[in-house]
Amino acid sequence: MGLLDRCQELFKTANLYEVLGIKKEAAEAEIRRSYYKVSLRVHPDRAPEDPLATEKFQVLGKLYAVLSDKEQRAVYDEQGVVDEESDALSQDRCWEDYWRLLFPKVTVQDILEFEKKYKGSDEEKQDVIQLYVQHQGDMDAIMASALCCSQEDEPRFCSLIQAAIQSGEVAVFPAFTQESEKKKRARRKRADREREEAEEMQKKMGLDDQDDSLAMMLKQRQQSREKNFNSFLSDLEAKYSKKSGKSKRGKK
Repeated sequence: MGLLDRCQELFKTANLYEVLGIKKEAAEAEIRRSYYKVSLRVHPDRAPEDPLATEKFQVLGKLYAVLSDKEQRAVYDEQGVVDEESDALSQDRCWEDYWRLLFPKVTVQDILEFEKKYKGSDEEKQDVIQLYVQHQGDMDAIMASALCCSQEDEPRFCSLIQAAIQSGEVAVFPAFTQESEKKKRARRKRADREREEAEEMQKKMGLDDQDDSLAMMLKQRQQSREKNFNSFLSDLEAKYSKKSGKSKRGKK
């Protein structure tokens, strides 16, 4: 089965750009960043509950190999086909090693510094508005996808979105303007439960040393919603890699 067929089967679309949630005109940096974020969601180590995670991760690697190659991308854009016999797709490659080569590990301190600068910034505002459009106003999806996000941020996010609606910057989606109180309560309960699970994970990992930077990070976020320990680190890595990835660009 070819790459496009695998994308249709695993991601419900054969459009390589749609798999990454970007437009056809996306720049190289945006493609790279989107590949990182989507691949993190299906990374076998981070999505153990998904039996298809390994297959999705491998397909995403092949997808990025196509879109990051100027010639292959040009052929795909013009003809809508992929050269399955190309070296990038035909060779037996370890996609985990390929992924790590593209995205070296970001330290916890890097993540904490990024979060401090990111929250409340224009970049965060743009990301929230983009998520609102992408998910057509579904706050469950917006809160699950936003970076550095806690339940405490929801009122602030709603204010940003409402202002964008009133200014005519974005369209009105009923999923946002007509969301029921029942759904809002369910989201708060789910956030509380996930926060408790994160705290329990902290205890099991034995992160009680005040000098441990990782423990400090968790303690700083105890009052905030965390989907889980890995996703918090991963989403911030994705954002940070946009700045650090330049030196890697051009390597195949």
